[in-house]
Amino acid sequence: MKKTLTIAGSDSSGGAGQAADLKTFQEHDVYGMTALTCIVTMNPEGWHHHVTPIDTDLVEKQLDTILSVGVDAAKSGMLGTVPIIELAARKIDEYKLYQYVLDPVMVCKGEDEVLQPENTDAMRELLLPRSLVTTPNLFEAGQLAGTGPIKTIGGMKEAAVKIHALGAKNVVIKGGRALDHEKAIDLFYDGEAFTLLEEDKIDSTYNHGAGCTFAAAITANLAQGKSAKESVIAAKSFVTAAIKHGFELNQYVGSVMHGAYTKYGLEVKN
Repeated sequence: MKKTLTIAGSDSSGGAGQAADLKTFQEHDVYGMTALTCIVTMNPEGWHHHVTPIDTDLVEKQLDTILSVGVDAAKSGMLGTVPIIELAARKIDEYKLYQYVLDPVMVCKGEDEVLQPENTDAMRELLLPRSLVTTPNLFEAGQLAGTGPIKTIGGMKEAAVKIHALGAKNVVIKGGRALDHEKAIDLFYDGEAFTLLEEDKIDSTYNHGAGCTFAAAITANLAQGKSAKESVIAAKSFVTAAIKHGFELNQYVGSVMHGAYTKYGLEVKN
């Protein structure tokens, strides 16, 4: 059985972070393992987030436990601190994690401030050059590329070229329903050609965990032997189904349904 690793935070509400990753790995028939970097809790009144980092030494012990077993592909999500980002880069090199997906998480869902700007700098310098695929949304792509707000497909292409030049081998920028376009657009760039991934826009705000689910699906597909482009295309279909069948969690947030692709009769092809 193929094995996968997620280096990510614990979302106490279960929709994103390592919870989303492990659910997605299970749907793709890969064995998922997780190294927790932080614990994200929410204030029940207003649903504002609080992030508590886990001690770096404990994160390293988790990673050594998992990587001693061996993994076929790995991803990272919310890393929390610069020392944890530095640790992730070191372990990627030490264990030769060539199939590594960087989901450059900078904000919690529903929040609009970068958690720690220095983390963005560290991800740009240490993790982008080590990534086989990186999956920024429009905001994250603008931060990594230094272009500022992205509102058009042309802006996505400009940012993708700049992020690729920073070392990421493949870049997929998630425009989704946030882009001013009649379709839900993501852009894949491998350093040579652009590929637009289009789906009908889904009129739903129940999208908590979509980014984590997308990156985890890419990771699982890589572990199963797909190319980077094939992995991204398959993950797009998987996360689209998850968003389409999302549901209300409480009055503040709605989660994607991580198992929707198989629950509603679409076989996950590996």
